[in-house]
Amino acid sequence: MKDGNLNPTTPAEAALADTREAVFWLDRPDTPDPADELQGSETADLVVVGAGFTGLWTALLAAEADPGRRIVVLEAETAAFGASGRNGGFCEASLTHGLGNGLAHWPDELDTILRLGDENLDDLLDTIDRHTIDCDAERTGTMDIAVEPWQVDELRHLADASSRLGIDHEMLDTQAMRAEVDSPTYLAGLWQRTGAAMVDPARLAWGLRSAARSLRVIFHDHSPVRSIKRASTGLELHTDNGSITADRAVVATNAYRKPLPRIRRHVIPVYDHVLMTEPLSADQWAAIRWHNRQGLADAGNQFHYYRRTADGRILWGGYDVHYHFGGRVGPAVEHHAPTTNRLARNFFHTFPQLEGLRFTHRWSGPIASTTRFTCAWGTTHAGRVAWAAGYTGLGVGASRFGAQVSLDLVDGLSTERTELQMVQRRPFPFPPEPARWIAVQATRAAIKRADRREGREGPWLRTLGRFGMGLNS
Repeated sequence: MKDGNLNPTTPAEAALADTREAVFWLDRPDTPDPADELQGSETADLVVVGAGFTGLWTALLAAEADPGRRIVVLEAETAAFGASGRNGGFCEASLTHGLGNGLAHWPDELDTILRLGDENLDDLLDTIDRHTIDCDAERTGTMDIAVEPWQVDELRHLADASSRLGIDHEMLDTQAMRAEVDSPTYLAGLWQRTGAAMVDPARLAWGLRSAARSLRVIFHDHSPVRSIKRASTGLELHTDNGSITADRAVVATNAYRKPLPRIRRHVIPVYDHVLMTEPLSADQWAAIRWHNRQGLADAGNQFHYYRRTADGRILWGGYDVHYHFGGRVGPAVEHHAPTTNRLARNFFHTFPQLEGLRFTHRWSGPIASTTRFTCAWGTTHAGRVAWAAGYTGLGVGASRFGAQVSLDLVDGLSTERTELQMVQRRPFPFPPEPARWIAVQATRAAIKRADRREGREGPWLRTLGRFGMGLNS
């Protein structure tokens, strides 16, 4: 919406006229009360730093494996405050940020990674059932959609690879695609049928927190960890008003500032923006179909992701990401009107038959990104501290796997997971500032040029590709 424009004239401006700057998933009266802040001194066997998905899964998995282990979770804000409560709710089996990225980085162990990803998703959904977590989990699969001719060939290559690897999929031509979901922009689609579920991400996080608390995990909110130090008995973790002496710790702060500076070499926060519509009428749903409720995404380098919600809305996000100098995060950099307006215009370009529909919520959140688009792991403090970060937008499902690897590492276990090259080798580091900011802006510009040139990469993207580097969301 244009500043000061009280009479919006375009469908996008009208749709944004009364939009709340709030995260839809978190904007609810049933948000759990925060846990008490850490005050004074405590002891623990395991401290988990961060109550997003990775931290919550770490705590729950550790408590289920060893009910006698004293586990404490320290959160700077409240559970699901960050990316875990702000994402689109695409809970995918992929651990490699999609099949194409997995083929590019780990072709020799991809069969194993795919199997582990499928097992991880199955176990995740089983946990939801066992703990009766009400998060509207629905196994719909996802669909990549070609909206430009060059993207059709890209999808066919992925379909061929899916056939070789035994992935349940279906390639749809224009007519079949528009029979599934009707947009005049669609040219083809690739439906990965079983590899994803749609969830309400905030309620999944709150449910994991409740399940962990039922197993005697202790939570302290508004307790940011300022330092982690070696102690004679193990570790000392200090917050503003308290401290914990512990044997082991897992750091799971992802995009937010970390108490372990070395993580910042491998992970940067980039902001992704999201819109949520009001509930559609029966006639509006009939105009676009979408009866199978798949999660959808464009096949371009700059892409939208979108899905149906349980109460009949459409979540619409993505396309562009923003990196702020020095890796800044927080309310001061969360809202960007030009990006929000572009998202709204692109929505009605995709679904012109929905003109008149309004958006109720707009928000953004920091995605922790690595140069290879997948999680990175490491240990510090003589192996007593493990960390995991950098899912690059596909962390709803992969965070459970990330938590399992972190527990393996901090407990000194050699497992099939820890032997993977994607675990043992960290992604290429980002350069320090100001070179980091310059490199990110150059990459964003090169990605836009590639999409305008039918996907053809220029010298900058080809150079990054030779080092296994890139930028994504």
